[in-house]
Amino acid sequence: MKHSAPEHRVPGTAKQQSLQMASQTASYVVVALCLLVLVARHAEAKQPRLVPAIFVFGDSTVDVGNNNFLGGTRKEGKANFPQYGVDFPTTKPTGRFSNGFNTADLLAQLLGFPLSPPAYLSLNRRTVRSQMFKGLNFASAGSGLGDHTGRSVVGEVITMTQQVESFATVVKHMHQSSGSRRTASLLSKSIFFISTGSNDVFEYSFSRSNDRKFLAGLVAAYKDYLKALYHLGARKFSIVSIPPLGCTPLQRLRRLEQMGTQGCFDPLNDLSLGSYPLLAAMMEELAHELPGMAYSLGDAFAMVSFVFANPHTPDWSKQIALARLLACANTPWISSNCDFAGLLL
Repeated sequence: MKHSAPEHRVPGTAKQQSLQMASQTASYVVVALCLLVLVARHAEAKQPRLVPAIFVFGDSTVDVGNNNFLGGTRKEGKANFPQYGVDFPTTKPTGRFSNGFNTADLLAQLLGFPLSPPAYLSLNRRTVRSQMFKGLNFASAGSGLGDHTGRSVVGEVITMTQQVESFATVVKHMHQSSGSRRTASLLSKSIFFISTGSNDVFEYSFSRSNDRKFLAGLVAAYKDYLKALYHLGARKFSIVSIPPLGCTPLQRLRRLEQMGTQGCFDPLNDLSLGSYPLLAAMMEELAHELPGMAYSLGDAFAMVSFVFANPHTPDWSKQIALARLLACANTPWISSNCDFAGLLL
């Protein structure tokens, strides 16, 4: 299962590509923090386990360390630096693009798990077999819905095609270990959490041609992956849409340079906004097409915009300040261009 429609190489110099990756890194931090503060209060209390397993796919918004095990991934695609993990229980970087838990962790906590299932590449054959009935995380920072997304900037990533293929291998092990009936029953009750697409939009925005065709290809690729997971046994999907990418630090500077005004870079936000109704329509159509499929679609654009519009709410004022700090810390212009007072809000 290969996908080329939504793929776009980032043009320009290596420096421009590095800046674009820095913006992506900052966006993951900001988006993850904004989503986390909206659900963290609900995840604090211990919950009974509501599903048997969680399987996670996507990019760095949900990666819990897979990229740490890729030899060909550049430093831009890894979260092994001191600013990450400061609020994680170990206070050390874990490969999460977050100060502590990420979105996958808090979803898992809401469902009664201590945190996200472990990174698939962190396990060996024996530990995979002991963990697979409780869930696994296949996500890779820098990846997208296109098979070449992220590679020109990050280097090696685990593509969505490869993530689904790895899950297919796990399903074979589950069948061998427990039989088809038990495996099918467990998978049908499990949650499949997916957060992807932002990297595709970032890369396309530097070489825009036909927005409608691009977004249609993006959603078509998404549909193919969902169908592949369904045919492997998945039934319950939790999807997070594309957030307001035009509000990341580099895109705000992009607007300032091109338009002479401060604020979010609207052309990129238009792509983010345009993807949501197409994704929503596709999910609804797919649910009618595939018996037993159920899904939730989180509107990340609306959620993040709400947090940006309400920065002084006591429950998350500290997290917003940290989002500013981490976003700036991941940009090469921190010494001269990173305005903590107005960068994000």
